[in-house]
Amino acid sequence: MSQYSFKGISPEVGEGCFIADSADIIGKVFLGANSNLWFSTVARGDVNEIHVGENTNIQDLCMLHVVDEFKLIIGKNVSVGHSVTLHACKVGDGCLIGMGSTILDGAEIGENSLVAAGSVVPPGKSYPPGSFIIGSPAKVKRQLTEEEIEKYSNHYKTYIVAKNEFLNNVVRL
Repeated sequence: MSQYSFKGISPEVGEGCFIADSADIIGKVFLGANSNLWFSTVARGDVNEIHVGENTNIQDLCMLHVVDEFKLIIGKNVSVGHSVTLHACKVGDGCLIGMGSTILDGAEIGENSLVAAGSVVPPGKSYPPGSFIIGSPAKVKRQLTEEEIEKYSNHYKTYIVAKNEFLNNVVRL
């Protein structure tokens, strides 16, 4: 992992986190306990803050960034799929953000929502809790069922197991 101080501010990493060697974390980045950032992920908190909640996973090849006007706030128990771009937005607790999605400046995803793979969430758009969000531009297709909320909001648990396996068993060659 590469951590960089920017303008005298260094990232803060909570207890029990896994950060892959190829991840880059710059400036005002705050990682909650047991969060995990996977390979080739960039979290660039240069002009504003990035907050990643506890138990949240940011999977391989993700880009996390901010703008002057908006922080990036990712709740707890969130799964962010491979190659997602989260740019100066808010993602509520218990969400699953599908692979290749893009969520833009000022957008807000309500807790326990599912953003389908490949979706593009426009700037400033807000979605209620428990939404199934899909498309480009992304729209609410329907509310998730209680069973779906239970399934998707607990996806993070598979990554808690994975990060513990990597913390205890991975050896850089």
